[in-house]
Amino acid sequence: MTVHAASFPAFLRDVVALAKPRVTALVLCTTAAGIWLAPGSVGAAGALVCLLATAMTVGAANTLNCWLEREADGRMERTRDRPLPAGRLDPRVALWFGVLLAAVSLPVLALTVNPLTGLLGAIALVTYVLLHTPLKQRSPFALPVGAVPGALPPLMGWTAVTGSADLPGIVLFGILFFWQLPHFLAISLYRKEDYAAAGIRTVPVVAGDRCARVHIVLWTVPLVAVTLLPYFVGIAGPVYLAAAGLLGAAFLAACLYGLRPSADRRWARGVFLGSLAYLTLLFAMLVIDGR
Repeated sequence: MTVHAASFPAFLRDVVALAKPRVTALVLCTTAAGIWLAPGSVGAAGALVCLLATAMTVGAANTLNCWLEREADGRMERTRDRPLPAGRLDPRVALWFGVLLAAVSLPVLALTVNPLTGLLGAIALVTYVLLHTPLKQRSPFALPVGAVPGALPPLMGWTAVTGSADLPGIVLFGILFFWQLPHFLAISLYRKEDYAAAGIRTVPVVAGDRCARVHIVLWTVPLVAVTLLPYFVGIAGPVYLAAAGLLGAAFLAACLYGLRPSADRRWARGVFLGSLAYLTLLFAMLVIDGR
């Protein structure tokens, strides 16, 4: 691969882009929610350390994912302009940047926050990089495997305060786990040709669009059910419960529309974007009406 020379600011932007800042920011919001909802307090300094170390762990996972998938990314329209497939960065820069982030963040989580949070961070990193990423080229089962590390950050926020994986923290994990499934199934429908060109074995590529639409509905049902549980495990009030019920009903209705023959790529894109709004509003209500 030919690497093109760039100015230092451009080089720095490309290095930061490897960590996928927008994805990391969303992850940090869920981690912060876990810290906020957990009983007790780690103080402002403790929360900041947890968030920064979690951001570095997520950044490490994203960077190593970019390094591993640089060739596949070059075959996809939406990713071919990333720093590695576009030839703006030497792959060795990405590899060492990802390793450095992991080497710093995991010990900080384990030694400064607590060992359980460090362990969860390590599980998230290893699962995402060594299991989810290579499995994408082999099986649609990569989706639920990848949903595990994506769902751990709110539980990490909870354990940062409590030092234990209690039921409410596991419920937060469950919300993020089930949310990711219709979210990523929707984008895999919308970007089906891209994934096929990259050799990524998504449900639409392997089993067809109809199957993917059914899967979206099947995963959304337990998602809506799990979003009601924060009220019953004592970390949210009745306002949250009502909001979660209404938001869940609206999102499920949108997903059910995909079973109609008239549903097309615009519907899939709408579900993908709608899922982002759904999660944002859900966690906003958790913070507002959390206990």
